Amino acid sequence: MTEQNTRLGIWLMIAAVFIFAMQDGLSRHLATEYNVLMVVMIRYWFFALFVVALAARKAGGIRAAARTRFPRLQILRGLLLAGEVCVMVLAFVLLGLIESHAVFTSYPLLVAALSGPILGERVGWRRWTAIGIGFVGVLIVLQPGVAVFSPAALVPLLAASMFALYGLLTRHVGRGGDSSAVSFFWTGVVGAAAMTVVGIWFWEPMTPGDWVFMGMLCCTAAAGHYLLIRAYEVAEASAVQPFAYMQLIFATAVGMIAFRETIAPNEVVGAAVVVGAGLFTLWRARLREKNG
Repeated sequence: MTEQNTRLGIWLMIAAVFIFAMQDGLSRHLATEYNVLMVVMIRYWFFALFVVALAARKAGGIRAAARTRFPRLQILRGLLLAGEVCVMVLAFVLLGLIESHAVFTSYPLLVAALSGPILGERVGWRRWTAIGIGFVGVLIVLQPGVAVFSPAALVPLLAASMFALYGLLTRHVGRGGDSSAVSFFWTGVVGAAAMTVVGIWFWEPMTPGDWVFMGMLCCTAAAGHYLLIRAYEVAEASAVQPFAYMQLIFATAVGMIAFRETIAPNEVVGAAVVVGAGLFTLWRARLREKNG
């Protein structure tokens, strides 16, 4: 991988997470006005169309994209991600963007912690230490015992757990022979089917202005995923993954500017601890891959 490609991959990752932060702001606005399930359902309809169109343009077309060695796991992946999106959007409504993302950034730590029992990977004492420190950061954000603890604070932690499991299953089917194009196709199609089954019962009429926001949400979802795919195509995942943490910065800015959210000192400290621990685990994983 050339230096130029790595640099391009980093910029594509930064652009992707910037768009995802804008998407989160749009999701929070729409889910405040309408049912979360309906909002996510419409977003998934557009996402599925995007996935199908992308698959149709590649060699082998839709038939090749749908050919998987792990149909049950691919369905489970799609259901997990659709559920995670619903849970995370609910967290935006309950807690706001800043606190939700401060907790959600713990998902790489959960991936590292669960990679042993699920994938059989060896997690050394250094990474276990970083995982423990990272969850101290989560506790700093949530402050249990300092004030009246709200169960809603656990919602983004549930979303992080679901996303971590989704990521581990994605790694498992990838090792088993399913390409990223196959996994991407199943993610969109299964998610759209599942959200239609549950979301159609919560349909509400939307104002013309909010349909504009919904259109923007759908476009940002497709654009963000496209840039993310390109980032992983032109650079190694281990080189660009640390820059995904910039979504926390962008989401914080959106929360403060668009929704007048405030950021508490404990959220700054806790998020810094979580991000630092996450970057360390990514560095150790990359070092382990290089050393074989």
